[in-house]
Amino acid sequence: MNILFIGDIVGSPGREAVKTLVPQLRKEHRLDFVIANAENAAGGSGITPRVANELFDAEIDVLTSGDHIWKKKEIFEIIGTESRILRPNNFPSGAPGRGWNVFNTKNGSKVGVINVQGRVFMEALECPFKTTRQAVEQIAQETKIILVDIHAEATSEKVALGWYLDGLVSAVVGTHTHIQTADEKILPAGTAFITDVGMTGPMDSVIGRRVEDVLERFLTAIPTRFNVAETNVQLGGVVVDVDEDTGRARSILRIQRKLA
Repeated sequence: MNILFIGDIVGSPGREAVKTLVPQLRKEHRLDFVIANAENAAGGSGITPRVANELFDAEIDVLTSGDHIWKKKEIFEIIGTESRILRPNNFPSGAPGRGWNVFNTKNGSKVGVINVQGRVFMEALECPFKTTRQAVEQIAQETKIILVDIHAEATSEKVALGWYLDGLVSAVVGTHTHIQTADEKILPAGTAFITDVGMTGPMDSVIGRRVEDVLERFLTAIPTRFNVAETNVQLGGVVVDVDEDTGRARSILRIQRKLA
């Protein structure tokens, strides 16, 4: 089974890249399932029902998120009923929505997806290690194919979760920093890992935002609106080939495709 995971989609440029490139990648890599982190898809921060539907129409099967999931109030209209949108699993009980789910592919196979947020240099949520392990145990009753999106700031926390789940899940992929790392690997017990899959959006930017806006903030320390940049748009992600019988990853391939 070939699964594409797309890194943080930033604003309308990122959405345009998805709409154009995902159909191409589906054919090129014979994709069975597509997941994307969409917490920055609406105006660069948050997600709305309209934007979510736009991405589903672009052949994305599941949307994960992170610390910006609540930035647009419209998300509360659908987060409790739209099973294809995940928020971090380690939010306290009572938070709307869910942090994991099991989905069916077009050929009838099942894929479990878990979204979890790190705690180092981020908001203090429940333990990402324990809550993810609990979710894995429940999903494993239905399928061996499980992918984890660890939305975190610290590389050490992402790497540690990869080792913690090695052999229990098919892949642990990092999001949040918007910079694709070159450490993709298969861990000893068969779990694919990468510290960060990167960003889908304008690369002539500071992690998706206009350079001049960010420089003004750094140089003056005055609060400044960070507008989404527009040029050199690329899709960043990974394709993971998973053995459907064992749930182990056979390969992980970094993707960085430019929007013409």
